[in-house]
Amino acid sequence: MPVARLRSVVIDCPDPHALADFYAALGGGTPDPESDDWVVLRLPDGPRLAFQRAPGLTPPEWPRADRNAQQFHLDFDAGSSWEEMDAAHEKVLALGARPLDLEDSEHKDFRVYADPAGHPFCLCRIEHA
Repeated sequence: MPVARLRSVVIDCPDPHALADFYAALGGGTPDPESDDWVVLRLPDGPRLAFQRAPGLTPPEWPRADRNAQQFHLDFDAGSSWEEMDAAHEKVLALGARPLDLEDSEHKDFRVYADPAGHPFCLCRIEHA
């Protein structure tokens, strides 16, 4: 029996409202601001993401592991075809994401991006059964 249930994945960022809006546009849901420093987003059929103000945050230096490394990242199912991946790619760029790793993208089923606050996330091509 578990000790506790996971409630939220909390992401530090300089602007919780802007980052919650970014992830709502990416994964769905409606941001619920609880204060200027804390915004909750319940993703449809997914986890609860919370965004916490962290002034002076230094974003991770992907893919470094020696200093200021990423400590986690989020994976998003972007569809099962390369056409769906390409469409999702264009949409996340329009939302303010920036590519971190697009090399060899024809041979990988994922692409790595940074959100507007610099946190890595991936769009993944998932074969749906």
